[in-house]
Amino acid sequence: MTGVPASAAGGTGAKPAPGGKRVAVVVDQASLWNIANILTMVRLVLVPAFVLLLLQEGGYDPVWRAWAWAAFAVAMITDIFDGHLARTYNLVTDFGKIADPIADKAIMGAALVCLSALGDLPWWVTGVILFRELGITLMRFWVIRHGVIPASRGGKMKTLAQGTAAGMYVLALTGPLATLRFWVMVLAVVLTVLTGLDYVRQAIVLRRRGLAAERAAARSAVAGGSAASGAAGASGASGEGESAR
Repeated sequence: MTGVPASAAGGTGAKPAPGGKRVAVVVDQASLWNIANILTMVRLVLVPAFVLLLLQEGGYDPVWRAWAWAAFAVAMITDIFDGHLARTYNLVTDFGKIADPIADKAIMGAALVCLSALGDLPWWVTGVILFRELGITLMRFWVIRHGVIPASRGGKMKTLAQGTAAGMYVLALTGPLATLRFWVMVLAVVLTVLTGLDYVRQAIVLRRRGLAAERAAARSAVAGGSAASGAAGASGASGEGESAR
């Protein structure tokens, strides 16, 4: 919810201004229960549902795996729409900022771990992807005081490749499709590594610029303080001279 008048948010909606006039106050406020956050919560709920469906009948029943794929596909689709809706309609909330990346990594991590546990996907693939995702998340927190690393086109391609490959592995595919999913996963791993290295480069550059700006601001503050002290001293000396006349 955006553009909510203060009166609707429990305030008076106006405040006195100089001259006795009342000026309307508008408060931008996004409700926690907005469509973007609801989609994020649906994706969180789908994580355990997906795991249960995938592991039914030992994890090798084609029908149950098809249902698991459906849950996974819905989670991936909501991932596309919730962020778009939040940005387009000003529905960004603190809950969404925290829950959205958690939901993204939870559904993908659950799929990769389950597939590796079932023997369908090598553990090293799961390890590379999860290590990259966790590492980039920690690195974002490392440089957050200097700025935010924006999502790149390569990162979006990586997410699409990962989702497509994992979804194909969830389905009980055979023949040419099974071969195709292998190459899609290879592409996903390559994009995962390359975009991860690019994020590391961006983080290092961002941190260096931030530290340089902080040092420049500190030097400016010191110089300003010295100039102010010098001006005060000159003013005091001038006053003493006037008194001695």
